[in-house]
This record gives sequence, structure tokens and C-alpha cells, in this order.
Amino acid sequence: MSFRNYKVPYSSEDRYSRKVAYFSMEFAVHQPLKIYSGGLGFLSGSHLRSAYELRQNLVGIGLLWKYGYYDQARNQDQTLQVNWMEKQYSFLEDTGIKFQISIHDHPVWVKAFYLNPETFHSAPLFLLSTDLPENDYVSQTITHRLYDANVATKVAQFILLGVGGAKLLDELGFSPEVYHLNEAHGISAGFYLYRKFGNNLAEVKKRLVFTTHTPEEAGNEKHDIYLCHKMSYFCGLTLDEVRNLTGIQDDQFNHSLVALRFARIANGVSQLHGHVSRSMWEKYSGICPILSITNAQNWRYWADKQLYRYMEEGNDVMWDDRKQYLKRRAFELVADQTGKLYDPKVFTIVWARRFAGYKRADLITRDNARFSALMASKKYPVQIIWAGKPYPMDYPAINDFNHLVHMSKGYKNMAVLIGYELGLSKRLKQSADLWLNNPRVPREASGTSGMTAAMNGAANFSTDDGWVPEFVNHGNNGFVIEKADYARMNTQEQDEYDLNMLYKLLEEQVLPLYYDNHDTWRQVVKNGMRDVRYQFESNRMAHEYYDLLYNAS
Repeated sequence: MSFRNYKVPYSSEDRYSRKVAYFSMEFAVHQPLKIYSGGLGFLSGSHLRSAYELRQNLVGIGLLWKYGYYDQARNQDQTLQVNWMEKQYSFLEDTGIKFQISIHDHPVWVKAFYLNPETFHSAPLFLLSTDLPENDYVSQTITHRLYDANVATKVAQFILLGVGGAKLLDELGFSPEVYHLNEAHGISAGFYLYRKFGNNLAEVKKRLVFTTHTPEEAGNEKHDIYLCHKMSYFCGLTLDEVRNLTGIQDDQFNHSLVALRFARIANGVSQLHGHVSRSMWEKYSGICPILSITNAQNWRYWADKQLYRYMEEGNDVMWDDRKQYLKRRAFELVADQTGKLYDPKVFTIVWARRFAGYKRADLITRDNARFSALMASKKYPVQIIWAGKPYPMDYPAINDFNHLVHMSKGYKNMAVLIGYELGLSKRLKQSADLWLNNPRVPREASGTSGMTAAMNGAANFSTDDGWVPEFVNHGNNGFVIEKADYARMNTQEQDEYDLNMLYKLLEEQVLPLYYDNHDTWRQVVKNGMRDVRYQFESNRMAHEYYDLLYNAS
């Protein structure tokens, strides 16, 4: 197959005919392709799957991580161990395309690989690698580890995604009408396009759109502008030219701020996040409009179709039987990893996602007396599972993970699993009766794990953040901790309020409903299944991207 003058290998409807290149540092397309860390990858993977289902004229641009994010293993005492294993992918096609980009004023060879749409039923995906014998070792390491801890390596990764991705599209002859940056990691593409179109920023703005995922200014990536310049981030522009072009006058290059100034339109990833983003950035001049397109997940990939079939047939006996089968199957993984035998009839709470401080994985355990009483209850027995990957250099998050591991040794109904990737994620969502999500409001831009939990017969129980305000109707399709006046609270007061409300709702509403009125419980879960399918399915999201971003003038 020749990749010159590349076209998406299926015809597109007129409304999806605009050529789009979708840049992302990570894509969670399917379990065997381990080039993702968490929610950003899960989102972009679902986006590519829906682009394929809708036959959109879109290609993905990413990086081929030799060691992935990392492999989560255990030390002798069961605490977290970080392993880096080389990955092999026989299903990726070598495009035969090789080209050079400049990093640190030094030519670096780049090779492009291709994930055929038919392999995993996703839009075409091109992945770049510098792990080539033509490069020196330092250049080879650019595509070794996703989100490398070394600052210079990370800046080089951003250059590779942005400049390398934009140059690949020229090599392919694809000529996108829209360059979509999923997060600001690839904004170096803006400088490449600026040079390509004769130093004309209007031509860049005509083509660039941007999705921001971070609801706090401090959480947006910033790097020393002199380091970026030294590393050839700005495609040969002088620092004075960069400052005039971007409006940045201090020494910190803010990737998101520049993306908002280079794009013609941007979006937040929930209604709440769009509002937070607009108020967060409004003090800066030259910002493009920020809309809201709420994240979603691909129903065809994630949902348990038999649960949906029994729901549509009104066959409660078979629905219950299927849910218990899904729990029993997932509990085999719990037993295999921890030696603990879980009961499919017992109410099962799951907390599983990326470990990060604001997500408060350990919140439910912080009141020791109430937690012990919950775990020992005979009237309303529970069993709890945790899983998730902390960033390998985020030592507070790793400490949270290890603390839960040590705690779990004292309870036969508490388990902490490793290897939280697409495959385990799906099994745990099928195992859950209650999907627990308790980020510190308003830190979660969207959060999508609860969407796929609902698609597998789990009720959401969450603080009122991210996508949850658009979805949960308390007591009808899930459960939500009502917002307090968090702005007047310090962090400790906010955590105490949320913890007390979590237990109050769990003890007074959730557990009695499950055990004493199971027909109503089942209806709550079914309502969630129905609502999530139509509001938070990624075909809706992929359509909105064309409708509101790509086709908008």
C-alpha cells in the first residue's frame, strides 16, 4: 500500500467530509496497543472508534511509545512496582515514510507506522517513532516513555507530536482542512504551520481547533521559554518573534494559552468545564471562543449488549442473572491477584481510575471507625475494589496506592488490583454495583469512567463535578453528593463535608435500596444505562466536533 496522497479508505458523508487531523499524545484504541495512560487516551480512543462508525474524514496522529506508559507490577510486599517492558506490535504497518525534523538544532529521523481502520474498527491512526538506528541514543529515547519525567525529553515529545505530526501530513499529502489538538501537547504544530503558510497567523487560525482538558490554570503545561527555544520548538523563529506572535512576555511558555491564541475555536470537555475555562482564561487577551462539547465513550466497544437486551425486553430475571455472571467473571481476576474470593450477591463498590491527589482514592477510608463498621456490616455487607495507575513519579499518589494495599491486608472484602488498562477497566465496570467517583470539586474537567460503568449495569455515585451535573438525577439514575459552598471552605473542610455526605448517602439511601428494595435499585441502574447511551455516547460527541468545531466558520 502506498501512503503518498493518502485518503481515508472509506467514503464520507458530506457533513463529515472536511479533512481533519486529530493530534493526541495517547490513544486507548484497544487493549493490545499500550500507548495510553488514562482518561485522555480513553477519550481519544472512543473518538477514533466513533469517527470510524460514522465514516468521518478524520485521521489520528500520535506517538508510538516503545515502553508504553509503564507496566504496573508489585514488589514483594504487594506495593506498586514500575516496570518498563518493550512492546511489539505485529498489527502495525510500516508506511515506509521516514523524514527528519529539528530538535535541539539537531536533525532527528522520524518513522511513521499505521494502524489500519479494519484492525480495531477505528479511524486511521498514524504513529511516529524516533527509536531508529539512524538516531543517536538520546534521540531514540524521545518515543520510549509516555510523559517522560525528564523535562527536555518531554519538550522533545511535544515537538515530535506537533511539528512531526504536521510534517507527516505533508509527507502523506493529506492536507487537512482542520488540525485538532486534543490537549495542548501538540501546539508546536502551530509554529510549523505559521512557517509553512508564509508567517501568516491568520492561515494557522483558519485551520486550528483546540480541546482543553484542564480546569485549573496551574495544571496547564508550562516550560521555560529559553529551553523551548534552544530545543527548536519554534521552528526557527527568534525569541522576539515568538513573543510578538504569542503575546507571552515572561519566561514561562504556556502551551494552553498559546493554543487558545492560535486556534479559531476551542472547547472544554463538559458544560461545567466550558464555564470554568471561560472564566479562567478571560483575563488574557486574544483568546479564541471556548465552547463545551461534553466527553463521551463508545457504546459499541464498552457496553454489555446482553444487559441492554434484557433491559429492553423487560426480563429482570435474566438481567439479574447476567449482572451476577459479569461480577463472578470479574471476581476471578480479584481472586487471581489477591487471593480473595468475592461473592457476586454482595454489594460491590469500585473505585478505579488514574491515581491523582485531587481524585481522593482513599477518601472513604479516612474515617477509620465508619470504614471499619461499613466493612464489618452483616445487615448490608459490602466488598470494595480499587485499581488505577499513578504517574510513576507522582510519589504522593503512589503512597496513596500503597497505603490502600497495606490497609487491604486487614480486610477480606477489600482488594487493590494492578494493571488498570482497557481490559481490566471493562471487567471492573462489569463487576461494580456502585461506581465511586469522588474528585475534589471543581478539579475534574469531565471524567468519563462513570459513563462506561453505567453502560455495564453500575450505578454512579459521585461528587458533583465534570460530566456528572449533566447526567445524574439523584435517586433516579445514580447518586450525587450535593455541592456545598466549596469556595468558602479550605481543602480539609471540603474533604470532611464530602466524606460525611458520602457515608450519609451510602448508609441511608444506597445500601438500603440495594438490599431492601432491589427492584427499585435495578430500575435506577437501568435508567442510568438508558440515559448514558443517548447523552454520553461518543457518536454524539464525534458528530458535535464536526458540527460545532470543524465545520464552524
